[in-house]
Amino acid sequence: MDKLLIEGGVPLAGEVSISGAKNAALPLICAALLTDKPLTLANVPHLNDVTTMLRLLAQMGVDVTLDEKNSLVLDAGGLNKPEAPYDMVKTMRASILTLGPLLARTGRARVSLPGGCAIGARPVDIHIRGLQAMGAEIRVEQGYILAQAKRLRGARIFCDQVTVTGTENLMMAAALADGVTVIENAAREPEVVDLADCLNAMGAKVSGAGGDIVTVEGVERLGGAAHRIMPDRIETGTFLVAVALTGGRVRLNGTRCGILDAVVEKLRKAGAMIDCHKDTIEISAAGPLNAVSLRTAPYPAFPTDMQAQFMAMNCVARGAAVVTETIFENRFMHAQELRRLGADIEISGNTAVVKGVPRLDGATVMATDLRASACLVVAGLVARGETLIDRIYHLDRGYEHIEEKLMQLGARIRRVH
Repeated sequence: MDKLLIEGGVPLAGEVSISGAKNAALPLICAALLTDKPLTLANVPHLNDVTTMLRLLAQMGVDVTLDEKNSLVLDAGGLNKPEAPYDMVKTMRASILTLGPLLARTGRARVSLPGGCAIGARPVDIHIRGLQAMGAEIRVEQGYILAQAKRLRGARIFCDQVTVTGTENLMMAAALADGVTVIENAAREPEVVDLADCLNAMGAKVSGAGGDIVTVEGVERLGGAAHRIMPDRIETGTFLVAVALTGGRVRLNGTRCGILDAVVEKLRKAGAMIDCHKDTIEISAAGPLNAVSLRTAPYPAFPTDMQAQFMAMNCVARGAAVVTETIFENRFMHAQELRRLGADIEISGNTAVVKGVPRLDGATVMATDLRASACLVVAGLVARGETLIDRIYHLDRGYEHIEEKLMQLGARIRRVH
């Protein structure tokens, strides 16, 4: 099993390119199931979850072509097996995103209840209730969602909880439904907007994406399209934190501030200097950072996927910070590992109090989920001595060649087998 070995204490400097967003790529790949024409996606990130999703679509009968320039062509004209088996999706929650498109296009679907990071309950009941409101017959048997419908009907759907994948699933299903579907209390994330833009390029009629009410006027069929996947805002944020924490100066290419305003605002409050441009972000920091308190909430508020990285930053910042997690009930598992590096963190329920210490010291730590992995990498970059991070397969699910990109910036980091 691979591990990462980091020798901390080096300020990051130079420039690095940000990859396409995993959380945008996965629903966009599933959108190919809605049409028998080719869908071309550019800026596809090379990640384990993306590979798993492509294997899943291939076994459904989709023709998959990926070139060396990270351009992907998906042709679902030969779709013949509307099923997502457990063995292929047990590590990836995003597999649920095949349910809506398969049902809308073929009239039936058999999709395993999904897996993913063990960070708390993430029920799929909103997906199921939304599709049932559109006329689907759904039952859950032996760990599988079994759905069928001759043709989905437009409906008014209220999501009693903001859900990104739920919004995306219902939006895709509604694209081929008979009539108008209105999704209320919809997720507002940029990845939802990216999917809507692609669906509209395919001939769908989606409006309101980015707001809390999304309207979809169903069409008979969708065609092919070409779409460029948006930059990964969580990778962007992770690199911004790493640079600020190590006291470096870096330019991030292929990304923009507008997709992570809350993160940029908190980093500026901590003392980092950030210049935003059309397709680049420049960041620099000198001297100790100030501790910043935060509370996670759905977009456009502070993202839960950046909570762990900011906790690592607060570990050596001046003062104390209160970190409140409102999205997932089990997302402080990284705190115990940070304590192994010398951090002062107290947990009470969904709140963590982080008191800055003069320094962290390297140690052997274990990644517990995707963003916890990134948190430990960030902490290792500033810790004195060597930090060895175990179970980094989590990291490979969401960050493309992270150790190579950090090496470009001068970090002493390497993968060990």
